[in-house]
Amino acid sequence: MIDFTFTYADLEYFLLILVRISCFIYIAPFFSMTNVPRRVRVGFSIFLAYLVFQAVDHNEVVYDSLLGYAIIVMKEALTGFLIGWGAQICTTVTAFAGSIADMEIGVSMVSLMDPTTKEQATFSGVYYQYLFTLFLIITGMYRYLLQALIDTFTLIPINGAVFKTEALLESVIMFLSDYIAIGFRIILPIFCTMILLNVILGVLAKVSPQLNMFAVGMQLKMLVGLGIMFLTVRMLPGAADFVFTEMKRMIVSFVEGMT
Repeated sequence: MIDFTFTYADLEYFLLILVRISCFIYIAPFFSMTNVPRRVRVGFSIFLAYLVFQAVDHNEVVYDSLLGYAIIVMKEALTGFLIGWGAQICTTVTAFAGSIADMEIGVSMVSLMDPTTKEQATFSGVYYQYLFTLFLIITGMYRYLLQALIDTFTLIPINGAVFKTEALLESVIMFLSDYIAIGFRIILPIFCTMILLNVILGVLAKVSPQLNMFAVGMQLKMLVGLGIMFLTVRMLPGAADFVFTEMKRMIVSFVEGMT
């Protein structure tokens, strides 16, 4: 017969686990997409928290008052938020690459409503974001994110997070140094092709001044840019590996900054 009884201390411990997991699900890539129903995210958080509650060792949560317990809740919320945010900021590389690609192609004034974030996004940014989300599902990267979250309960026990501001800030600065490099790796074929096309149009403008290269160049750049974008789609899995590697490094560095 299954015993459903539990103590008040078990309830407190379970709620702290649920807070960390819920904050992670709220911001982590793939899980935080707005087209995922809120009831699904809430139910998945409760189910995962129950599994973690049964798997991890229960340490006694020591606090003096209601304010002390509230501080512990805030620590757990911030811990889950930072772990999820460490993965989420890596996906912003797609928006940066898309904005550069649209500027080179000549469609930077075109904006779309991204259904996953409910915000205005560039045409290429939405295209890259959906492709990288597809790669995240195909490669099983979402399982790594869940496994990393579960492992944090061993590395960072409940009420055991120590936020090292310098280490966390250094991790963000290191990511920013790779942010531009990864973004340009994604749109490097488009960038190089547009440079060559601008050179060719400049030479033609000198050879044939009577031709309106401005009108011809806008149409030509758009056709060539979109063609290169779709022809180089086979290169995106390699670029996705760079993003996922950076995502793993950010999660590890953020966890180390809280241990």
